[in-house]
Amino acid sequence: MRKSILSSFVLTALAATMLAACSPTYNWRDYNSPTAPFSAMFPDKPVTHTRSVNLDGMNADMTMTAAEIDGAMFAIGTGEAPDAAKAAAAVSAMKIALVKNIGATVTSEKASATATAGGAAPTQGASIDIEAKGMQNGVPMRLVGHFESRGRRFYQVIVMGKEKSVPQDEVDMFMRSFKPN
Repeated sequence: MRKSILSSFVLTALAATMLAACSPTYNWRDYNSPTAPFSAMFPDKPVTHTRSVNLDGMNADMTMTAAEIDGAMFAIGTGEAPDAAKAAAAVSAMKIALVKNIGATVTSEKASATATAGGAAPTQGASIDIEAKGMQNGVPMRLVGHFESRGRRFYQVIVMGKEKSVPQDEVDMFMRSFKPN
């Protein structure tokens, strides 16, 4: 009898552990922006906020859609420039401003020019992918960012948080899910 009680306890503990593992912190969901041409998966229900920003002398309304999980922020910001050249310049300005705002140091960076279909003729776009590390209130921080322009539209896709609360699998999931339309 004692053996069956112990066996039941172990099975119950195992089941509870498995159920806890099945209740994910990351509750991934599809998101299609109602105000900008992109879709992505967010790890929780995102909130949206729009504000005016200055990107190296260009004022633009930027809409940020974000969700926070365990101190890690998953966010996509987007805006529109007067022309494609200014949108491409906004890519670099967004990267510089974000890295500077959190006092980070870029640890890796990859930049490229991309041809995109924007209207009747292809237009040039730009993209920058970075990883950066910094400190905030004595806590190591990590930033992973993708900055992109397509025609007049520009995007900022980031994951930022305490270094230990930004799991690589979740970063990869978010970054791969971003699709400008």
